[in-house]
Amino acid sequence: MDADTSAGTETAGGAGADLRGAGVVVTGAGGGIGAALARRFAAEGARVVVNDLDADRAKAVAAEIGAVAVPGDASAVVDEAREALGGAVDVWCANAGLSSPGDALADEDVWAAAWDVNVMAHVRAARALLPEWLERGGGRFVSTVSAAGLLTMIGAAPYSVSKHGAYAFAEWLSLTYRHRGLSVHAICPQGVRTDMLTAAGSAGELVLAPTAIEPEDVADALIEAIAADRFLVLPHPEVAGYYRNRATDPERWLGTMNHVQRTWETGAGRPQTPADGKI
Repeated sequence: MDADTSAGTETAGGAGADLRGAGVVVTGAGGGIGAALARRFAAEGARVVVNDLDADRAKAVAAEIGAVAVPGDASAVVDEAREALGGAVDVWCANAGLSSPGDALADEDVWAAAWDVNVMAHVRAARALLPEWLERGGGRFVSTVSAAGLLTMIGAAPYSVSKHGAYAFAEWLSLTYRHRGLSVHAICPQGVRTDMLTAAGSAGELVLAPTAIEPEDVADALIEAIAADRFLVLPHPEVAGYYRNRATDPERWLGTMNHVQRTWETGAGRPQTPADGKI
């Protein structure tokens, strides 16, 4: 892949951004949402770095789209990715995530791993990228959160809590630096047909699988949000209503979700969504 950075660095931020030539890094891009994001950015003309812990999967996706593979821990590849792009990263997609089922009694190491991958990897990337972005007045940070970061997910306390943290960090970045040229996007899908949906087990089958979408649908939603310079990316539009209802009527929200929890515990099948949509 051509390492010339003359294109993209001036246009990778702001409304209606032209992604041609932009230097884009996608973490956790060996499959699922990450691979779909990498493919879509490449189709938009961006110069893409594919990152994944699984080196073979990263290399396979990179070879498919004419990108560069930089395998390894997403928390520690900023410098190598920057070098692969010829010195500048325009868009960082903090997509690598860990699905962590379990309740409040889950082991400390489960909680620590969820927090490290789902939150601190984002913090570390921002820490490495912000000085350059703020100096030049432009950059784009994309956080793959989850609807669980806006709502919650039954049977997955470490995942839900850490995804709330990921959303909060993306929100903080946006409100703090948008006047200095930083664009931030928080992607919050419900079920997506990936390995993480399978890892969610019976809870995922109950809550997420019935409305699951393809990873490519998530990539499409992000590109639309970039064109509009819109922070919140909702590949499932109904999540906006759920989020609104959670904020305006928390008692009803908690009662409904507790009903979902009890249905899951008894294995009685998926409950019906209330007719007014106030799940």
